Amino acid sequence: MNPTDHSISLEGLSIAERILLVEQIWDGIAAEAEAIPITQAQRDELDRRLAAAEADPAAGQPWEQVRARLEGGR
Repeated sequence: MNPTDHSISLEGLSIAERILLVEQIWDGIAAEAEAIPITQAQRDELDRRLAAAEADPAAGQPWEQVRARLEGGR
């Protein structure tokens, strides 16, 4: 489908309505995630990262800490 096939006036939507629209689009994509092909190299990398996380769960950091560190650089 060509993005220009359907005209949507985003300017007429409130911020809350635009957020809901994005959520609906994302949910639709996520529901079909299995249909998105990945390469064998990507699959291998995902498997490697999953194995590393399972082997040493303490090596990671909670999202709150990562976010605080990233926002501290502002």
